[in-house]
Amino acid sequence: MTVRFGLLGAGRIGKVHAKAITGNPDARLVAVSDAMADAASSLAGQYGAEVRGTEAIIGASDIDAVVICTPTDTHADLIEAAARAGKAIFCEKPIDLDVERVKACLKVVDAEGATLMVGFNRRFDPHFEAVKAVVDRGEIGAVEMVTIVSRDPGAPPPDYVRRSGGIFRDMTIHDFDIARWLLGEEIETVSAQASVLVDPAIGEAGDYDSASVMLATASGKHATISNSRRATYGYDQRIEVHGSKGAVSAENQRPVSIEVANAAGYTRPPLHDFFMTRYTEAYAREISRFIDCVNSKSAATPSGLDGLIALALAEAAVRSVKEGRAVKVSEVTGPLGDRGVFQGR
Repeated sequence: MTVRFGLLGAGRIGKVHAKAITGNPDARLVAVSDAMADAASSLAGQYGAEVRGTEAIIGASDIDAVVICTPTDTHADLIEAAARAGKAIFCEKPIDLDVERVKACLKVVDAEGATLMVGFNRRFDPHFEAVKAVVDRGEIGAVEMVTIVSRDPGAPPPDYVRRSGGIFRDMTIHDFDIARWLLGEEIETVSAQASVLVDPAIGEAGDYDSASVMLATASGKHATISNSRRATYGYDQRIEVHGSKGAVSAENQRPVSIEVANAAGYTRPPLHDFFMTRYTEAYAREISRFIDCVNSKSAATPSGLDGLIALALAEAAVRSVKEGRAVKVSEVTGPLGDRGVFQGR
């Protein structure tokens, strides 16, 4: 069945998802909404869709699913409205910046029996999926350590920093999700350090631009994350999983994978310039998986609970930096009941 989409938000990430939707033969972009009329009109016109208001899209009978790419502080309300309207929901991370608000939102999703996928696109990167497949096949034995390097080419403007929730909730949250995914166990404690080394304006906005995090599970497995808002050499995205029988890693990707050798030495082309180009295929595969879930009426992964846990890890990191101690994730989440955090994964 062709899944008919309504896109809420026509900004940078909205454009990425519009491309992924319209590039899928099992999907059709029906309508676009945005607070900026010109942005909605431009994107809708590019892909032959209509411009409609947000409420009209959520209530429309000719739309099966909504993709939420609006500002973070609108996500939870829109998820609840769409769930009550019987729509399948794909929402960019995070669901909200407050853990308790996310919990309340997920109760509505559960009560309505709605399909909800959270946009942790890196799980769908073919290189990272290949690493996970090696781990799952047991080729490197039992997982012991995970190392994640994630560094942006340049810092965002201070205005963005102020409304993003900060580096841990905006940037590291992807790495928290990947760490859980690869460790295969829930993270028990978070230890983080962070500072301002790139742009003093980021510090003035109340955030950090350089961070290191260590995550530990109850069994003693751990993951380390290195983040920076400045990588002069390009978009730095690497992972390694070390196990009892070996290791597997995914290196940085380039638009063109060649190597030139001459008298000056060996050279390779630069890395991708940012996430829009580095993760183009991941975004397409992510939407494809969501469509499969909608058509099969199966549980979506990454789930709303995955989004909740990643946000809790981010909050624990914030507390760790401020209080100078390791923070137990349970301090942030409180009791989660008997819901299986790895259900459907």
